[in-house]
Amino acid sequence: MWKTFIPRTIRGKIMLLTAAITLLITVLTTTVCFSVFQSFLRKNQIQSTEFSLQVVSNNIAADMKDIIFFSKWCFSNDTILDYLETFKNQDKLPTISKDTDNLRPVALATHSRLKEEYYRANEYMSRVIISSNNINNFLQVSAAANDSPSYSARAINQESFFNRLYEANDFLWVGLVKDTLPKTSREPYIPIVRPAYNRFDSEIIGWAYVEISSRLFTDYLSAYPLPSDSMLFITLGEKIYEFHAGEWREIQKPYTSEVKLAESNALSKGTQVLSVTMKDGEKRILVERPVEGMEGWSLSQVLSEQQFSQQKYLYTLLIMGICFAIVSLGVLLVFLLNRIIMEPIHKLSRKIDGISAGDFSLDRSMEWDHELGQVGRGINNMSENIATLMEKRVDDEKQKKDLEYQILQSQINPHFLYNTLNSIKWMATIQNAGGIADMITALARLLKNISKGTASMISLKEELALVKDYFLIQQYRYGGSVAIEYSIESEDLYDCEIHRFTLQPIIENALFHGIEPKGRAGTIVVTAETAMVSSQKALKITVRDNGIGMSQDTIDKILHEDGDTQNKTEFFRHVGINNVNKRIQHDFGPEYGITITSQPGEFTAMTILRPYVVHLENTSSGKEGL
Repeated sequence: MWKTFIPRTIRGKIMLLTAAITLLITVLTTTVCFSVFQSFLRKNQIQSTEFSLQVVSNNIAADMKDIIFFSKWCFSNDTILDYLETFKNQDKLPTISKDTDNLRPVALATHSRLKEEYYRANEYMSRVIISSNNINNFLQVSAAANDSPSYSARAINQESFFNRLYEANDFLWVGLVKDTLPKTSREPYIPIVRPAYNRFDSEIIGWAYVEISSRLFTDYLSAYPLPSDSMLFITLGEKIYEFHAGEWREIQKPYTSEVKLAESNALSKGTQVLSVTMKDGEKRILVERPVEGMEGWSLSQVLSEQQFSQQKYLYTLLIMGICFAIVSLGVLLVFLLNRIIMEPIHKLSRKIDGISAGDFSLDRSMEWDHELGQVGRGINNMSENIATLMEKRVDDEKQKKDLEYQILQSQINPHFLYNTLNSIKWMATIQNAGGIADMITALARLLKNISKGTASMISLKEELALVKDYFLIQQYRYGGSVAIEYSIESEDLYDCEIHRFTLQPIIENALFHGIEPKGRAGTIVVTAETAMVSSQKALKITVRDNGIGMSQDTIDKILHEDGDTQNKTEFFRHVGINNVNKRIQHDFGPEYGITITSQPGEFTAMTILRPYVVHLENTSSGKEGL
């Protein structure tokens, strides 16, 4: 079904493929870019918020470090401890006239020391009170000169938070507390109450009170970038406060559930990024940054979705621009492909139509400098070759009749040669020249074996018959000084298959290069037997002569070169020992072939090894003879 939508023309397929690739690239680019940009936007928003919270948190932590250091100074300084030890049993500070123990100078000196340290300490401490246990004798320093009522110690002692802070093992945070001391309302504050101990034992001789203004937070957050749909919280111990319009408002936990997101979204250790569900069911991202050194203190901000949507919209426009650019490039690519590929193809197609109509003229304008130009050159070459072939065909037709006549004439020559040899044979017989008759008969059979058939494989029996005819002629040449013997392991070996003209070159080599240089009578022994090669049955034929032998260099030359062929006939110089070896290895593999062993001055043995295969003789319809 889908094949019906695929164009049949190459042009249509190119356009369809280009459009599909362009669409695929556009979809992938849009998907990847949108996912990456959205992740980048969210991560950038988280890290930007984290950085802003970290700046505020670090400033608050630095100020609180100074304040806590001052608070510890208040209940550990020797001057203050001496004051508390002196006034722990005094109902009140005596008047000048009744100050027999010089208590007033002690109180004034301690107050001066406290003021000195207070004004050198952090600016966000709005009030400091050092009081004995009976709260009648206390020292007070505040940021405002008219903000030091005489009942301050009693009022602080009666606050609900006093006992919790006083009895705690360490600094405890109860959140922001509304100031009830001054007549005019001020911003809420964070109280610190710690007992003061005798330097020599664990007796509590008084307490120190430090009041921290909420300006510690508001001053740093006054210029804080807070979008309208975002929320900023500060956690102080067990209480949570929302910062809105420059004021702090205590609230309950604003979300119902939270899921911690990957830490890779945060810039530094300690920051938590949470996916929270607000009370209205909306999913939001919350970034929480602890205040270093202040246990239970943290700043949190719910990220603005409106700001995220605005940035997301800008990135969406950017992605759309990228997609438009990709589509434009796809359209341009279609146009260029049509111009670069289709126009040359149309020209090539027209030229092929012209050739089919009989126009074989050359068109060099098709031979462009690109791949299609190679096709154009091929078409021109084909056109030229067709014209040449047609001319040659006319000449061939003219020569055909001459060749037919020559073929008929050549068929007469073999019969004439055989008849002539037969006549010579009978003349030699009549004249009692038996040797000549035998040589003529052997030569006729040898020539007939050479000229008949083209089969490359014959039986061992046929190959030995050829060797016998060849050797008979050589015996007359050498005057009977050479002899050949045959040792066949079993009769069934005569039916084994062997390459045609395998033994003749080896027998020739034994005569010309082994026995003849020796200068006396020699014998050649041909042995045929079975052997095993890689668990397979094989035919092993050995031709051994008692000639002069040969060196290893000569052996290598025979097996790898054609050797000296000057004394060979035109036919036999193409079937040398090396050629026989290569034919066997080509057909059956490198484990088969010819091996030569020789002892200079004594013997040479050439061994032929090939697979044992029974030759299937082709029956002929008539008998051959002279």
